[in-house]
Amino acid sequence: MQYVYIIVLGLHVLAGVFWAGTTIAVARDPEIRIERFFRPQMRAAGMVFLTGALLWYFFHGGYFGSMEMVLALGIATALIAAGVQGALVGSASRQLAGIDAATETQLRAKMTRGERIAGGLLVITVLCMATARLF
Repeated sequence: MQYVYIIVLGLHVLAGVFWAGTTIAVARDPEIRIERFFRPQMRAAGMVFLTGALLWYFFHGGYFGSMEMVLALGIATALIAAGVQGALVGSASRQLAGIDAATETQLRAKMTRGERIAGGLLVITVLCMATARLF
């Protein structure tokens, strides 16, 4: 059974690192074509939530102490980050096809803003996950 824990935890960490890392990277450089990263980011977010739910079931199912409160804060900020990315980045990236340069600039600014907000939220998420054992 330990192998299952190791695999699930590894997938959780890898998907989380990809999601947070690409979000922060594209938020820092508006020249990066954000729309190329949106779908892989959302797939990674889905993997994070799926494996995170399994980890919660394995290790925190019947107890809700201070550690679980910190983890719950991290989960909440991750959910909000995914929602922000879906609302701002996803909606803007769908509108990019066949538009004029001025509108494209506005949409790219909207996508960058969404990635920056999500990046800040994911930093909070990572801090919660990294420090939860200390509470």
